[in-house]
Amino acid sequence: MLTGAAVAVAGGGATAMARSVPKIVVKDGVTQPVFSYKDAIREHVYVQSSVDSDRDGKPDRINVDIIRPKETQQGLKVPVIMDESPYYDNLGRGNESEKKTYDANGNPVKFPLFYDNYFVPRGYAFLAVDMDGTTRSDGCPVSGGPSDVLGGKAVVDWLNGRAKAFKPDGTPVKATWTTGHTGMIGKSYDGTLANGVAATGVRGLDTIVPISAISSWYDYSRMNGVKYWTDEQPGLADVVDTDPPAKCAAVNAGLDEGEDDATGNYNAYWKTTNYLRGSVTHVGAVHASIFAIQGVNDLNVKDKQFAQWWQALAQRGITRKVWLHQRGHVDPFDIRRDDWVNTLHKWFDHELMKVPNDVLKQPRADIEVGPDQWITQSDWPAKDARTTVLRPGADGSLGEQRAAQGATASFTDAAGPQNAGYTEGDMVSDPTTAKPFRLAFTSGPLQRTGRLSGTPDVRLSVKLDKPTSNVTALLVDYGTDTRVDYLGDGSGITTLNTEDCHGESTPADDACYKRTKVSTITSDVNVVGRGWLDVQNASSLSDPKPVKPGRYYGIRWQTLSQEYMLKKGHRLALVLAGTDADNNTETPTGATVTVDLSAGSIRFPVVAGQDGMSALDVPAPKAAWHGPSNVVLPRQERKLY
Repeated sequence: MLTGAAVAVAGGGATAMARSVPKIVVKDGVTQPVFSYKDAIREHVYVQSSVDSDRDGKPDRINVDIIRPKETQQGLKVPVIMDESPYYDNLGRGNESEKKTYDANGNPVKFPLFYDNYFVPRGYAFLAVDMDGTTRSDGCPVSGGPSDVLGGKAVVDWLNGRAKAFKPDGTPVKATWTTGHTGMIGKSYDGTLANGVAATGVRGLDTIVPISAISSWYDYSRMNGVKYWTDEQPGLADVVDTDPPAKCAAVNAGLDEGEDDATGNYNAYWKTTNYLRGSVTHVGAVHASIFAIQGVNDLNVKDKQFAQWWQALAQRGITRKVWLHQRGHVDPFDIRRDDWVNTLHKWFDHELMKVPNDVLKQPRADIEVGPDQWITQSDWPAKDARTTVLRPGADGSLGEQRAAQGATASFTDAAGPQNAGYTEGDMVSDPTTAKPFRLAFTSGPLQRTGRLSGTPDVRLSVKLDKPTSNVTALLVDYGTDTRVDYLGDGSGITTLNTEDCHGESTPADDACYKRTKVSTITSDVNVVGRGWLDVQNASSLSDPKPVKPGRYYGIRWQTLSQEYMLKKGHRLALVLAGTDADNNTETPTGATVTVDLSAGSIRFPVVAGQDGMSALDVPAPKAAWHGPSNVVLPRQERKLY
């Protein structure tokens, strides 16, 4: 049972607690809404962090807005659900961009999202924490760096009696009302902070629920030396900091210098923002369980962030669960709402209150394989997947046969119409037509259906006529199908005008939110796997090695991970090109890249289709095939929120 809590199991008798202490009620494996949301205590405190991010000579104080059952004044001790965010006074939270509101005394009146409305009546406290340097907290934001994370850690420490906090009048205050058992949740930056705090190893953080969350900020900003964005670190800090710019100008200048856009390399600065193997945080310190949610088509916080975090936690034997969906940068509350609320409820009850329910007896992974089509499996990636290896042919084919020795093909890392490379639409259109900026190798119709489950791996031997080149690898599905439209606004959902409610409401903070539905598009082509590499970073992200023109070099890199149905009758293609104008902010090098076809391949794990086969049958084309032309894949607007 939960230390210090009063818990009653309906129909099963009460624990041996004093009758005067209110009790949390459990029925059918979940806590029941027996506490008044309207009468809950709403307050705020300032927790003292261990850092001075704004360099004013004083430790930063982190604003913590709290809502807890009034019964915590009568001896009830409750666990905490905490959402630390930099967005409470700028972009807002959730699909409806909700922001906090306050009364005349500065106490919170409205908390964004449904967590408070739903969980406070069930015996939890909810904390909406302003990240260091944002909203009502002191300091300067550092785009995922140490002070962002250590502010959240300080709050968990305070909840467990290890850090100081103060009321608005400066009076010291202790969290006597909590058991100390804490769970962090949040989407995007919020979930990223949950990852980071967990990677400090702080005691009392029992579980995290990161949604579309970052595990390494270098990998958010770039892949293998190729930049997704320019000025990402100081730019994001500017977005979340609503103070006058002069206050944090020196700190922002340090972010700009540290990210080193001139090279795209990994350095000591990026190590401070790495929660996997960082200088401040490390996955080896994690003991909190994890319930992760990730969109495999999220081109903002790309699914590599989840995949590498998940793998590292699996190696440590951390308790974990995952939902993978086909949408983009979106919350599961706006995908399968009722299932999400019910599953999250069971998860927090099990992990924070030790309620014996079936949440960990269910399959570990829920996976969306098509619009609103979900399956479950025992883990991710699928344990029964087998590797399919496809190789480019001298005739433009893609199949299982290796090309003859000496067969080569070339493309140029060229500037497109906007002087920034070529778009994905340019790269994948009309794949059987030769284009100087790309190579396209296409298969015959697939003879069986299978599911790609995991991470494709590209292996090439290339020769350049310049010291380096940006290289894009795309795994493409050609075949008419109705798919999730994740490219439009980056979400894959459409917001409706009707609402439903989850939890209790007050006039100032209701529990009702607009319903959504999946956005779909019927199309002839879809990019399944995407990967980018600066050739000089092929062997090291931190120590680039320009190549000698005219000499072949072996390069290998992974694309983003995927869950994708490869359907019978469709064709696959491997497209190789230079700078990707949709996803890179690099300047094309102008290098000619010659590929030794006999040494090239793309490998990816495939799960059996309905026919029971565990590998695809991918024949090379028997005759000329002309794929779709004039393909337009719109570039989404990317925001971290």
